[in-house]
Amino acid sequence: MNIKMSAFADEASRSIDGQIEAMKRNGIELLEIRFVGEKNIKDVTNSEAKEIKNRLADHGMRVWSIGSPTGKIKMEDDFEPHLDSFKHQLELAQIMGADRYRLFSFYNTDNSEGCFQAVCERMNRMVEAAKGSGIQLCHENEKGIFGDIAIRCKKLLDAIPSLRAIFDPANFLQCGQNTLEAWEMLAPYVDYLHIKDCNAEGKVVPPGMGLGELPAILKKFSDQGGGVATLEPHLTDFIGLDQLENGEKTKSAFHYATSDEAFDAAASALRKMITEG
Repeated sequence: MNIKMSAFADEASRSIDGQIEAMKRNGIELLEIRFVGEKNIKDVTNSEAKEIKNRLADHGMRVWSIGSPTGKIKMEDDFEPHLDSFKHQLELAQIMGADRYRLFSFYNTDNSEGCFQAVCERMNRMVEAAKGSGIQLCHENEKGIFGDIAIRCKKLLDAIPSLRAIFDPANFLQCGQNTLEAWEMLAPYVDYLHIKDCNAEGKVVPPGMGLGELPAILKKFSDQGGGVATLEPHLTDFIGLDQLENGEKTKSAFHYATSDEAFDAAASALRKMITEG
């Protein structure tokens, strides 16, 4: 398949050295950066970003995407400090040479037209701030935000044509959305994939072992030109998981002795699907 592997390597280790080792062990050269040490990417300084870029380059690796928490605030929260944080992270993306920037479409939304317009107003301000940066903004479907199911993702992407989609099968499943139906609706908008799978109970399982139809989606993605698939296994209760899911923690149906073991198992499963697909 015409797909390159990326990873949220912080699921193997919070330290940049541990992330590099996990990526090296699994033949992955692209990092979707989210946590480094005790910091979320939003709190990393410019000088730290330069150091991270250089450390990765020393091992033939680079930052592919900023796995930011942008858009993971409530609609009633003050947007201005959040926009300032977005601009800082956009600067980090430029320093580290990232191609993509992951964001979300806000908690405490509803189906009203007024709410949709308010979401679009915020998203458009971020799009405007990113103009000329050379970085593609990509919206991830996520539980509890406006763009949680396919029809709402499509409505948002149609309204903001410069925005692209990150397709996360497990997140769709956990919202009751059939992944193949979601793919048929969103395929033209998809920029890259997040690889996470889950079973009928909503518990996370290794890629390809759940109901996400990952082999089929990877094949469809490859057939339309492919690109990058970021490994986001969520197979262990890694530090920071509760910060990613609005205070919740997605449970895994499997048990692994270490985060490295879980990461390696997920990487192996994804590589097998890509090479044998």
